[in-house]
Amino acid sequence: MTFLLIIPLVLPFAMPPLARRALERLAPVTALWVVTCCTLVLAGCSLTALGAFVLTGLLKLPVFAALGKLVHPLRTASDLFVVPVAAFSVGALAVCLWAVARTVTRQARAFRAAATEAGRRSTAGDLCVIDSPRPDAYALPGRPHRIVVTTGMLRSLGPDEREALFAHERAHNAGGHHYFLAVAELAALCHPGLRPVGEVIRFAVERAADEAAAAAVGDRRLTARAIGRAALAAKAAQTERPSFAPAATTGPVPRRVAALLAAPHPAPRAAPWIAVLLVACATVSVGASATGIIGFHHEVEVAQGEEGH
Repeated sequence: MTFLLIIPLVLPFAMPPLARRALERLAPVTALWVVTCCTLVLAGCSLTALGAFVLTGLLKLPVFAALGKLVHPLRTASDLFVVPVAAFSVGALAVCLWAVARTVTRQARAFRAAATEAGRRSTAGDLCVIDSPRPDAYALPGRPHRIVVTTGMLRSLGPDEREALFAHERAHNAGGHHYFLAVAELAALCHPGLRPVGEVIRFAVERAADEAAAAAVGDRRLTARAIGRAALAAKAAQTERPSFAPAATTGPVPRRVAALLAAPHPAPRAAPWIAVLLVACATVSVGASATGIIGFHHEVEVAQGEEGH
């Protein structure tokens, strides 16, 4: 059963190409949900597998075997495999915990600063205008959600383009896109194979908001022009917003503009199979980690003398 726990550690490396293909084949919102949910599952399963390897290694030590009330040796794979893997797992979990704590602290600080800055300004509905020559605009989550835009960005766009930009940012808040970005960032810290998936999720978030904005203003060309001009204006600007606060100026803007200018076309017949492959990947990871954990628990009970060999 120990070897089953290797599967959740290997499967995340298959996610980046599948995620990119899903974004090409599926509608942006569908791709966003499928890729993010599968990424979250794979990250959780990989952490579970690492934790199981750590426990296995600890129970090989006499002091922890005594604490676990083991009356028989724990039956596992060879110590030549288990001990190095357990040591690696301890290091990987320590690095992961440190990176997550540092990232959460940094993002919380950035969010508080952005929310405090927005709270000092007068608002018109959900729109908060900051007097700054630095062109910027982003969706700030919280209660209430806000659309933060600088006077520098407002001066860079025409009236119709501003409405398209606001529609884009409102789509971010309405879709809860900050949750998807947070999952992508944290999952990337849990497994190196999931790091490229973060860029796919960020692109899917922007594409979903692009399509929502185009539908809201009823003009795909106007939306594409607004996003392009906003991105050019903000290109040299230094932003201090949290990374989970989505903005129309982020991501591969030329690809997004090209997608908006292209006529929408129905998804190819093979598209559902991409979603099936992603879900299958997550399902196999869950099954392998669950089976491995159940097998490990059974071996612990045997070592405790609660069940026969």
